[in-house]
Amino acid sequence: VQLQAFGGGLVQAGDSLRLSCAFSGQTFGNYVMGWFRQAPGKDREFVASIFWRTVYADSVKGRFTISRDNAKKTLYLQMNSLEPEDTGIYYCAAHHRAVDDWRVWGQGTQVTVSS
Repeated sequence: VQLQAFGGGLVQAGDSLRLSCAFSGQTFGNYVMGWFRQAPGKDREFVASIFWRTVYADSVKGRFTISRDNAKKTLYLQMNSLEPEDTGIYYCAAHHRAVDDWRVWGQGTQVTVSS
């Protein structure tokens, strides 16, 4: 399985941005997909995941929406009302539904939110 994230950029506080993650190599529908992010000087943190249901970090609930298009084998993250605290490298990740740990990671895409 390979993942490629794209769609990051430099935006202002309050703006929106949509990230995409292209999946290849296996049956997309069998994989739990997620987004993580890493701010400068901080550990990588969970943002959202999707399979049968969606799960969000408290810090992004109500602002971010994770979705997937199984036909296009693509994962999305719609980010609204962006805040400077959302700045970081965003990674898409995947694991087969039969396992519990995030085993596959994309290369990351930079999101910078200016105040």
